Amino acid sequence: MLTILGFAMIATFLVLIMMKKMSPIAALVLIPALFCVFVGKGAKLGDYVLDGVTDLAPTAAMLMFAIVYFGVMIDVGLFDPVVRGILKFCKADPMRIVVGTAVLAAIVSLDGDGSTTFMITVSAMYPLYKRLKMSLVVMTGVAAMANGVMNTLPWGGPTARAATALKLDASDIFVPMIPALLVGLLFVFILSYVLGVRERRRLGVLTLDEVLVEEKVEEKETETVLVGAGGSGDGKVSMRKGVTGGAGSGTDADEQGDDFQGLDPHRATLRPKLYWFNALLTVGLLTAMIMEVLPIPVLFLLGAALVLTVNFPHIPDQKARIAAHAENVLNVSGMVFAAAVFTGVLQGTGMVDHMAKWMVDVIPGSMGPHMALVTGILSLPLTYFMSNDGFYFGVLPVLAEAGAAHGVSPLEMARASLVGQPLHMSSPLVPAVYVLVGMAKVEFGDHTKFVVKWAALTCLVILGAGMLFGII
Repeated sequence: MLTILGFAMIATFLVLIMMKKMSPIAALVLIPALFCVFVGKGAKLGDYVLDGVTDLAPTAAMLMFAIVYFGVMIDVGLFDPVVRGILKFCKADPMRIVVGTAVLAAIVSLDGDGSTTFMITVSAMYPLYKRLKMSLVVMTGVAAMANGVMNTLPWGGPTARAATALKLDASDIFVPMIPALLVGLLFVFILSYVLGVRERRRLGVLTLDEVLVEEKVEEKETETVLVGAGGSGDGKVSMRKGVTGGAGSGTDADEQGDDFQGLDPHRATLRPKLYWFNALLTVGLLTAMIMEVLPIPVLFLLGAALVLTVNFPHIPDQKARIAAHAENVLNVSGMVFAAAVFTGVLQGTGMVDHMAKWMVDVIPGSMGPHMALVTGILSLPLTYFMSNDGFYFGVLPVLAEAGAAHGVSPLEMARASLVGQPLHMSSPLVPAVYVLVGMAKVEFGDHTKFVVKWAALTCLVILGAGMLFGII
């Protein structure tokens, strides 16, 4: 019964948000509360919610201060050189913009944090998608898939969890998987090319002149003020809507097509004299994260306080920076605590355990020698419907034990368990995905409907490559 109710609760949640009958926050809170009553454990709802909040509180704190930290770093221009390089490649071609989104997301994902990746990627690419009227779900989908492949880095989380659960060395799991993961990343780039070509056919290839002329007409109709960015009659214009450097912030473009910036290169928050301080601070912060010098929430808390103090020594400026990113902080932290209700009920009522046990029990005995393949396939739905902790610490050991009985090594099982990460990164239980859809102003249901099929295909490509290379 708990198995059926668990799947019913997840299905109800997904259907309601994809049909836009409820907001994600409302659905994450009300649906599990209702099913908790159905299970007959309504009296324990408070305990389940508090347990869920306790488990996710460090994640919420990390995201809150990470958004402030990287938001300020975007404001002061730390990532402008990378963004300029990507945007120079993209120009006004929809195909190049989608491919550039995938490349930028993959590069930034090297830090191992999904929220960071999505903040930087959306901040850089959102203005281009809006100017060219491109599909924003293409941006969120491509970014999520690229980040999902890169999330398998040893410091990204899943590999470390698999290594801990099966008492293996993380490098022994990850290094042999590199060829399969590279194939998966290449597939994401190819897919982004295909999606970009589709966008190009839908919109046509515009020159920057056409984009800017159309934009001027629209801005005039909406009475948005366009301010000259130079004063020397160079024909350059700047759309001033703020100086945060985030999605929807000011952008500059050259009417001659020489430059098309996604971040305003003249925004007042830039701190070029502090560039190397900010760069070294960020490298030091990421190094400390990898070496686990302090808990990640503590590192981001300290980093946010330091970067605000050094870059904006005056208190009014600090308040302005915090206020500029307050909306993202509130949206994401609110979503995380709402998700705590969902996960708290799933785990507290025992639904997730019964669902995992049922999935393992339905595996035919004849599939025993192929448990690595089975694990790779199961990693798609299981890591989507439950947290990485639940899958790697609850389900993987059971699967590994079944595989060991048929001669399948724990290393093969651990590698196979990583296959589902491109899909996992769009799970409603992953806090970072709410950063992505929130900053991109995309409905979570629309993102889900678009990305699931492509992310699942990416997972299967990685699984196939792993089997072809003899890794899995």
